[in-house]
Parts: sequence; structure tokens; C-alpha cells
Amino acid sequence: MIAGCSVAGPADPAPATPRTDGAAPSAPARTPDGTLLIADFGSDTVTFVDPRTGPFDSVKVGTAPYGLVVGADGRAWVATAEGVAVVDTASRESLGRIPYVTRTGPVTTGEYRGGGMGIALAPDGTRVYVGVNVPGANGTLEVLDTATRTVTDTVPVGRRPFDVDVARDGGEVYATGHDSYDVTAVRADTLTPRRLEVAPYGTEGGLGSWLKPHYAVVRADGKLLLPFEGEKLAVLDPSDGGVDVEPMTADTHQHGVALTPDGTLLVVGTGPVDGSGEGPSLTIRGPGGQERVVPLDGPHEDVAVSEDGGTAYVGGGFTREGSWDGVTVVDLDSGGTRRLPAGVRPLGIAVL
Repeated sequence: MIAGCSVAGPADPAPATPRTDGAAPSAPARTPDGTLLIADFGSDTVTFVDPRTGPFDSVKVGTAPYGLVVGADGRAWVATAEGVAVVDTASRESLGRIPYVTRTGPVTTGEYRGGGMGIALAPDGTRVYVGVNVPGANGTLEVLDTATRTVTDTVPVGRRPFDVDVARDGGEVYATGHDSYDVTAVRADTLTPRRLEVAPYGTEGGLGSWLKPHYAVVRADGKLLLPFEGEKLAVLDPSDGGVDVEPMTADTHQHGVALTPDGTLLVVGTGPVDGSGEGPSLTIRGPGGQERVVPLDGPHEDVAVSEDGGTAYVGGGFTREGSWDGVTVVDLDSGGTRRLPAGVRPLGIAVL
């Protein structure tokens, strides 16, 4: 067992077999289970990472990939500045890219670039939902048919849709609007949107405020959990828009979230705001609200969890300056950590 990791990583993928007879080399070995898939926000690729040893392959997808989601069929859907890329994760091959219908302006990089941000997959695998940022304006939710790989609908949502989540029964889609202090709930059948304000600190700071929603996760009871500043956990009931606020303890600006199989909430802390507060961390919050805070070395952005719920993988990409090219592996029982090289400014992360 490796320090800081409670599960063994995948077997090392075999390289293509060299040929001496002039024939083409054999295809690469299929990607092992447990591999990490990383969206390289600082490049134009996704990177495949062995959680024990680091990167072993990459696939070009498009400029500044942000979020990604992987279906039961092994296809990854990656939100880039240029469109939604599709990758066969088993063979590590590109299956093409689907352009956005929404006009987002010139293709650029960086925190405020236009194009896809949050992305989610319907439980039955038939639709992909991607939040598209339109610089200086409200965003859209684009709906993709996974069979035809085409955009079938668009729905207006809030500004800079950092995250997109789907209800566990597939009945609603939730786009978290960072700059509009809201979650847009969209019915999956009619695509009717409802704006639900989530602003436990108020909205007086406007676009200049740090006190906005970033990422959300859907709890087993259907409510959305949105952390703020290591001080407040907003619990949003999408049925009526009601928001309850529970205290948190990390005292740090918070971004990515994930749930373990037993309902433990993982929250990434990126560091203090304007010099006030604690440094980067991972909050491990039990279903009853008890918290442990694991310090991290440097800013991080998003988090994924191993299938058995014992290990967290925290990407070091960060949307703002100060990112690093790697992942921190956290043993959730002991709190032990180790740093692993992984990708280029890694944001979205999934465990295959």
C-alpha cells in the first residue's frame, strides 16, 4: 500500500508492441479500471493518469478543457472552449468534437474564456448537458443527444455556469450560475427553467464579490449542497427554492465538491480570500455534519473519489493563478496525502 492511498492503482498499461517486420504496431492496451482522467485546462488535452505513478497517455480534445463526465459505456464528454469533445476512454482515442450552438466569441483560454464549463450526463446516458459561458452575458445550457452527437436544444441559464448536475431520477438538471448567484433548475422533459437564488452572503458585491456559488452536488434526498468560504453550507431544496444554511469550519474559499458512497461530502478549499482566512484544504464532512479539514499544499480546484470511497483525488488546476500540474491523493481515513504529477493545470477529474 502506498502512503496516503487506501486502494491499489490500476495495472500499468502496456505500450504498443514494437514490430520488426515493417507492419504497424499493435493497438495500445485498454485503459485499466481506476485510472484518473484529467481535463487539462492549461492545454488542449485530457490526460490519463495511473494514481500510483502518474500520467501515461493523453488525447487532444480542444482548447482549455474544463469539466468532463464519463458514461457507463466508457465514453468521456469534455467541455472545451471549442465544443464538447468525445473520447473513448478504453482505447484512448478521440471520437470527434461537437461545436456549440451558442455564440461565445473568439476561442480563448483562462478563467473567463467562453465555451463549456460544467457538464453532466443523464442517468440513462441519452443526453449530455453542458453549461456554456458567454463572456459578459448570461450563459446557456446546451442539450446533446448522445446517439447522434448533436445539440438538440438550448436553455437560458445564469452567468458563468461553473457546474451542471442532474437529479438522481433524471427529472431535473441544475446549472450553477457563479456570477448570477443562482442555480437554474431545468425540467428534463419540457426544458422549462426556474431561477433559484443561492446567496447566503447576499448579492451586494455584484460581479466583484468572491461570495458566490461555484460547484454543487446532489444529495440522496434530492437537495443540492453548495459550500461557501469554509463558513456556510447552503442546502438548496429545488422543489421550492428554499435554502437552509449550515456552519462549516475550514475558513477558506471553496470550489469543487464530491460525495462518497456513504454520503460523506468532500469540499476543496483554494486558499484565503484577499489574505483573510486559512490556506488550501480538503474538508471531509460526514453525513451528520462533523468535519475534518486536511491541509493541502497549494491551490486546488476539483475532486473525485475512488469507487470504494476511501481515496480522494484533488486536481491542482485552479481557475485562477497559482495552479500546479498535479493531483493530491488523500487517504480519507487517515488524512494522509501525497502529490502526483498529472496533466497541465488539471480541472475536471474522473475515476474510470
